Amino acid sequence: MPTYVSLLNWTDQGIRTVKETTKRAKAFHNMAEKMKVKVREIHWTMGRYDVVVVMEAPDDEAVSRLMLGLGTSGNVKSETLRAYSAREMARILEGIP
Repeated sequence: MPTYVSLLNWTDQGIRTVKETTKRAKAFHNMAEKMKVKVREIHWTMGRYDVVVVMEAPDDEAVSRLMLGLGTSGNVKSETLRAYSAREMARILEGIP
């Protein structure tokens, strides 16, 4: 399954209710499961982003659906990246002349 990395920042609403963040993470896990997305890791971070999520999804549509659903909560804004393993990258590179 493809891997995705989501970089999250709290909105004003999200930071005001930051004490609920671990409960919201649990709810996110449950929502992801229902959408056939596996959340591998959630990390709260210092610096430019507040939270980093690593997940696996069957396709782009599944992870897009999940992240749009998360966005409707109003607590975070997200940027999601498709990540490639070394094996996947090697296959990609084979096609370069």
